[in-house]
Amino acid sequence: MRVKKQKRHRKVVRFFSACFGFREPFKILCDGTFIHHLLLHHLTPADDALSRLLGGRALLFTTRCITGELKSLGESHYESLEAAQQLSFARCDHERRVSAMACIEAVIGEGNSEHFFVATQDADIRKKFREAPGVPVIYGLRNSLFIEQPSALQREYVKSTEEKRLHASESEFGKFLKRELKGGLANDSGNEVLEEAHLMRKISTAKKMLDVAEKSKFKRKKAKGPNPLSCKKKKRKDDSSVQENEDGQAGGAKKRKRIRKRKRTHKDSKLGEPGSQGKTYI
Repeated sequence: MRVKKQKRHRKVVRFFSACFGFREPFKILCDGTFIHHLLLHHLTPADDALSRLLGGRALLFTTRCITGELKSLGESHYESLEAAQQLSFARCDHERRVSAMACIEAVIGEGNSEHFFVATQDADIRKKFREAPGVPVIYGLRNSLFIEQPSALQREYVKSTEEKRLHASESEFGKFLKRELKGGLANDSGNEVLEEAHLMRKISTAKKMLDVAEKSKFKRKKAKGPNPLSCKKKKRKDDSSVQENEDGQAGGAKKRKRIRKRKRTHKDSKLGEPGSQGKTYI
């Protein structure tokens, strides 16, 4: 079960690395609830635990608003406050302390340009960033750590952006045609028919290139046939036909049964002599 869990986590990390550009060392933005959970369940050192989870080196960050929130909670979170003060601080431009959710949302921004993982135990924060593309969420469950699977909205966002990359926009296509006209058709003759044919040929090649790129991107594997070396060879019908021909050449007559003659022994010949007990043997 532990191996399956690690495979799921590695798959999520690969998804965000391939689609959103996350790279090692991974940056993790921790709030107060997550830091308190790590200390409560003895998941220390925290950077080692998160490095095992992500499969690469991890750097832990927090903000001054989050440390201020831990300080306001009193002595029950004093150890969590000390641990948070040892982490690196992500820049937040709040003059006055705001809530952890508002501070994390401001640090992440619209596109998560810093590529932060958000580590939290707050259900509202997890729900908020589940709807944001490019923001993976880490949470703890007792003495284990988990990464949330990409939501349907995040997968749909990735699919739509990939389709946009494959299809050129009208402005890009117009720029391409202008560049080709300036470079290729400047030296051509003044014949309008040749120019139009040359232009149509270049447009068709450009479209073919886009179609090939799209087909190669979304090419699906088809079921292959069986291995011919593992299949039995078909029986030849020549042997049966040869046998039938031989039977036909024989005239179709039935074979006669062989009649075996009885060989008489010396004893039988004596018994067959006249005068031997008055009996004759034929």
